Amino acid sequence: MDKKIVIIPTYNEKENIADILAAVFSLPGDFHVLVIDDGSPDGTAGIVKDLQVQYPAQLHLVERSGKQGLGTAYLCGFHWALERGYDYIFEMDADFSHNPQDLLRLHHACAEEGAGLAIGSRYCNGVSVVDWPISRIIMSYFASSYVRGVLRMHIYDTTAGFVCYSRRVLESMDLDAVKMKGYGFQIEMKYTAWKLGFQLKEVPIVFTNRQKGTSKMSGGIFSEAFWGVIALRFRAIKPNLRRGPGES
Repeated sequence: MDKKIVIIPTYNEKENIADILAAVFSLPGDFHVLVIDDGSPDGTAGIVKDLQVQYPAQLHLVERSGKQGLGTAYLCGFHWALERGYDYIFEMDADFSHNPQDLLRLHHACAEEGAGLAIGSRYCNGVSVVDWPISRIIMSYFASSYVRGVLRMHIYDTTAGFVCYSRRVLESMDLDAVKMKGYGFQIEMKYTAWKLGFQLKEVPIVFTNRQKGTSKMSGGIFSEAFWGVIALRFRAIKPNLRRGPGES
């Protein structure tokens, strides 16, 4: 059986973390979870530590000091997972905006359908978002349209944060060269995989706004993405030569 791990970055997610972990561990296929907590003052990491007694082989925790950014959390998780031989590495939010059941569909797209990167897409079949204010839907939808136009990458949900990477994709990337650390991180990772020749597949999902806790989104991360995408369009994307290039 292949090894699968879900990376969940957290900051003040005490209302959600136990329930999201239980949902993932109830799935067939032996999913593991790596929680990367950025010093949550609400005790999120302590809850995870208590649950490690219940899930000693499946649940892992990295604690970092202070809020260091979503992108750096995932990069930390990628290195951690690659060092431990995981075959499929997922990104997922802690707040149930992503349905844990869809992990199975993302895995299938990579393991059975040959995708190097499977994307849980809100926009590949119209707009599939629940309980977001219309202003945020418009901003998110047109952000993806803007990225698609600038980068000429035919992905409808370029900013999606619910994805599955095959090991070979992350090994082929120079993860130390990733520049964007906020909202633009998701765009840069997809673009890099695409430029390296991997197949990207969008899997339609329904995105549901969080019911518990507070959003961590801010205006600054959108600014980074806007200008970063323009720079990304003219940047040379090189494979990690220590690992080998992507598929042709």
